[in-house]
Amino acid sequence: MDIRLSACLIYAYANLSVGMIQRARYALTVVQEMRAAATEKQPEMRAALSFVLSTAAVLLHLPLPEKLPPMQEFLPMLPMGIRMFSLYVTAHYTYLQKDYPKSLGIVEATLGMQTEVYPIPCIYLHLVAVMDYMSLKQTDKAKQHLLAAWELARPDDLIEGFGEHHGLLGGMLEAVMKPAYPEDFKRIIAITYRFSAGWRKIHNPDTGHDVADNLTTTEFAASMLAARGWTNQEIASHMNISVNTVKYHITNAMQKLDIGSRQDLKKYMLL
Repeated sequence: MDIRLSACLIYAYANLSVGMIQRARYALTVVQEMRAAATEKQPEMRAALSFVLSTAAVLLHLPLPEKLPPMQEFLPMLPMGIRMFSLYVTAHYTYLQKDYPKSLGIVEATLGMQTEVYPIPCIYLHLVAVMDYMSLKQTDKAKQHLLAAWELARPDDLIEGFGEHHGLLGGMLEAVMKPAYPEDFKRIIAITYRFSAGWRKIHNPDTGHDVADNLTTTEFAASMLAARGWTNQEIASHMNISVNTVKYHITNAMQKLDIGSRQDLKKYMLL
């Protein structure tokens, strides 16, 4: 069953990334069936299955599946690296509830308690901190966490998480990565386009939330900040572009979305 679970995970993620949504859904359905079939005598397997289902729901911004135990119940049964990633999922879920200080507390506690470095969960934890601090409009602290994530990612080219989280990072990739690491930035954005296309094909119909799928990544980043109430000058200063360029990107976004007000951007953003 361990091998089957791993295969389902790889199959779901791979098909999501290439836009084969029905296949990705099928893999997650198989995991749900495995979770229902697992007995009380298989606590570690039940924990692993619960982790996978919780992770899928949170990363796709979907409601948590019914009858899943609270994460704190199965967390101790997970291996340490997976446990840290599960805490990233918890922090991400808390971010989605807009409790940014609590989410940051989970991140800082998890990073502070680790006895050895697990690069992938640490990268993802730092990225949640970026999301939290950008939501709190504390850009300097957001930048610190982005650079910490980047230092962990660079040795083994673990850049997927940056592309997957682009829309939630509030233009931080454009502000920090694009000028300092232009070639890496291009590769990250390629991941963003590929991943987000599949992500929206599950998220949008399942939630009724029509996250924009026809904007460039720069238009999306500027529009996210505008939808959060940032002024054009604040966006320009943050993203290292001119005010006129900000206006250009937001105007393009509004035209593509067929809306006439910055307030209407909220309907199409990840807020």
